[in-house]
Amino acid sequence: MNTLHKITSYDALAFYWCHGLTHMPRLATCSRMISRLGDGGLYLALGLSLAMFEVQDGESFLFAGLLAFALELPLYLILKNTIKRDRPCDRFDNFDAFIIPSDKFSFPSGHAAAAFVFATVLSHFYPSMLVLSYSIAVLIGLSRVMLGVHYPTDIAAGAVLGTSIATVALNVYAL
Repeated sequence: MNTLHKITSYDALAFYWCHGLTHMPRLATCSRMISRLGDGGLYLALGLSLAMFEVQDGESFLFAGLLAFALELPLYLILKNTIKRDRPCDRFDNFDAFIIPSDKFSFPSGHAAAAFVFATVLSHFYPSMLVLSYSIAVLIGLSRVMLGVHYPTDIAAGAVLGTSIATVALNVYAL
C-alpha cells in the first residue's frame, strides 16, 4: 500500500470516528455554532472595531489582516479547484452532512485556513490572545469534520495554509 493510500485510509478512519461522535445531538448543535464563528463576519467586525477603538495596534491589525486574507483567499481557491477532493458527505453513502457546504470540494478547508489566518494575525498584534485565538481556530476546524464536510487532513492543510500565508503577510506588512 503506497503512502498516499495509507494517509487516505487513516483520514477516512479519523473522519468516521469524529462523525460517529456527532450522533450526540448537542455535539452537532455545538459544532454548527462553532463553525459559524468561522464564516468571516466576526473577523471583519473585530478588525473594524479594533481599528476604530484600539489606538495602539488596531489599525495595523486590520490592514495586516486584510492583506493576509487577500493573499489567502485566491491561493485557497486555486488549491481547492485544482485538487478537487470530494467532500466526505459526497463520497460516502452511509451518512449525510449536518450542513450544506458552500462549495463542492473539501481540500483544503477554507474555514480552517481563515481561522488560522485570523489567529496568527491576532496573536501577532495581541500576544495575550495567542492561546484563545488558536484554540478557537482548532475548534472551528474540528467542527467542520464533526459536521461531515471535511476530513481531518483538510483541516490540517487549511491550518498550514492559513498560518503560512498570515506569516508572509505579516512580514510583507512590516516592510
